[in-house]
Amino acid sequence: MLLNNVAVIGASGNVGTPIVKALLDAGFTVTAIARLDSTSTYPAGVEVRKANLHSLDDVAKAFLGQDAVVSTIATSAVGGQDVFADAAIVAGVKRYIPSEFGINTRKLQGEVLGKMLKSKIAHVDYLIEKAKSYPSFTWTGLATGLFFDWGLNFGTFGLSLKNKSIRILDSGNELVSTSSLSYVGKAVAAILTHEAETANKYIEMAEFTTSQNQILTMFEEERGTKFTVTNAKTADIEKAAHSKLSSGDHSSFVDFLLVYNFRDGNGHPFCVPEETRKALGLAEGDLKRTIKEYIRSSSI
Repeated sequence: MLLNNVAVIGASGNVGTPIVKALLDAGFTVTAIARLDSTSTYPAGVEVRKANLHSLDDVAKAFLGQDAVVSTIATSAVGGQDVFADAAIVAGVKRYIPSEFGINTRKLQGEVLGKMLKSKIAHVDYLIEKAKSYPSFTWTGLATGLFFDWGLNFGTFGLSLKNKSIRILDSGNELVSTSSLSYVGKAVAAILTHEAETANKYIEMAEFTTSQNQILTMFEEERGTKFTVTNAKTADIEKAAHSKLSSGDHSSFVDFLLVYNFRDGNGHPFCVPEETRKALGLAEGDLKRTIKEYIRSSSI
């Protein structure tokens, strides 16, 4: 394994935790890079290094001896990622994976989401230029679509298992790309296992391509009951989101995300070539089985 030692920033978060697990399962040696005041705990075998995450010198010292660095910091903090790339170069890190993981930010030109995620877009632009100047430094961007299990818990798909209800946007037939958080972790591990194939590339890799109606059908079949369906128009959601944004309410991000993914005709699902899946060893998931396991673990 050429990239054996991997540092994860934000290793105790919603995305960082499954990435750490997948890396450990794949045989990587994992180090958690945490804030100076962090009290987070980590799985056995994970080394912890604390640093001032805004200090180039501090972060570079924490990165020493690492072959790869994975950033999983929250969207609200992504404006500070450039220091991670600079520190990786100073420390001799070979591969850096920025905090992307959701929608493909390289395809947001002209979208409101593009303006809201401009720090992410600018950071990948920064990585592209750094890789040109420092050939020993490489990067990989990873888009995995909407987080499936997290999205079910927090309403992204409009479904409530507890209430046996769903809010369908437009026709409910628009296809979307989505991945469970565990799959995100496996994708990161696959990228680091296939160093040459993934260097200096932005990769789309989703576990499922599905629609709200398909998800609804599977939940109803598994529960043996009909769910209450309400309908909403993405045009109305978008109008309300613009009103929120104009008043400084950045919770509008979620509304714009829903419109981007679920509006009829938007056509944003990933098209992952089968050869790419085979090369990375990442097969499509079994959505029906995943929903069954989700229901079982929910105990509702």
